[in-house]
Amino acid sequence: MNFVFISPHFPTNFYHFCQRLNRIGVKVLGLSDEPYAHLRQELKNVLTEYYQVHDMHNQEELIRALGYFTHRHGKIDRIDSLNEYWLETEALLRTDFNIFGIKADEIKKFKSKSLMKEYYIKAGVPVARGKIVSKLKEAQEWIHETGYPVVAKPDIGVGAAKTYKIHNKKELLSFFNTKPDVPYIMEEFIQGKIFTFDGLTDRNGKAVFYTSHTYSQGIMEIVNNGADVYYYSLRKIPEDLEDAGKKVLKAFCVKERFFHFEFFRSSKTKKIVALEVNIRPPGGFTTDMFNYANDLDIYSEWANIMVYDRFTAKYNRPYHCCYISRKFNRMYLHSHHDILNKFEKQLCHHEAISGIFSAALGDYGYIVRSKNLSEIISIAEYIHQKSQA
Repeated sequence: MNFVFISPHFPTNFYHFCQRLNRIGVKVLGLSDEPYAHLRQELKNVLTEYYQVHDMHNQEELIRALGYFTHRHGKIDRIDSLNEYWLETEALLRTDFNIFGIKADEIKKFKSKSLMKEYYIKAGVPVARGKIVSKLKEAQEWIHETGYPVVAKPDIGVGAAKTYKIHNKKELLSFFNTKPDVPYIMEEFIQGKIFTFDGLTDRNGKAVFYTSHTYSQGIMEIVNNGADVYYYSLRKIPEDLEDAGKKVLKAFCVKERFFHFEFFRSSKTKKIVALEVNIRPPGGFTTDMFNYANDLDIYSEWANIMVYDRFTAKYNRPYHCCYISRKFNRMYLHSHHDILNKFEKQLCHHEAISGIFSAALGDYGYIVRSKNLSEIISIAEYIHQKSQA
């Protein structure tokens, strides 16, 4: 099998995907604008060949790169980056080279938040009301129906970037005076707790692995307010959340891919409300958290799906696994050394976070696990406790 991996160096832990493909005999062909000399050695060791382009946004350059790989190694069997940013690029290249997977005519439903809502409705999953607004008058008419607050976000965007919670007319006017010149969707604000439905499907779209995570607070609040965050995996997935997740999975026809679906549990109705679909692994170190929570190797299982359409691991979610962030500009009561000493048995991993992710994930992150949720939360509270000085 010939597998073109776009931007294999980013995020930093994604080299594991290339490594596991290599272990089972796949030719891993790296494609990026990053100089080869800058790649980590573990990645260099498993790449069959690497092609550097000057501009990853130049489709002609990318087409030449795939033409080169095809000439050198034969037909390309798969192309992916497992990264939200390159979804459309991958789809265009799959279309041009007739490669298995999501093509250019299918990608919009996975990128457009307004179009996602149509699929939620078809799936029978409740969704927050929303409307594309381009003018102040349209927004005012919409808010007349929903009331304040409302959330404004790019119809096509990554994460919570340039997302705003608008509480009143003054903030609405400020939003229209400063908003980027891209289509925005305005949604009714759903008060509630975020839950995810995350996992991996086989070639037929069956969820061969799935789990769920919940957050200490919303990603929009974390990004906009610079707050500390922790999020953790559930050992038991609520029945209504699993049902909604599987319905969305079927409606979007997600095959041979990771998925990361976001839902609210409404504080008012206690019901699950669909928020967003992503056909990639959840962000940060969540793939590593899959492993720590379940004592498996999701990187190897993904490679097995790619090559053999086979998931062999057994899992029953024996642990809650939690990511806990810290900011360098905060004064915490307990030192890094205190944390390492006190939670040696629970601590799975810790490291500094790349600047591009720090708005959502903090500047430093700790991953811990425990069978007991109360212990997980107490560890997060200990790590986040502020100094009074």
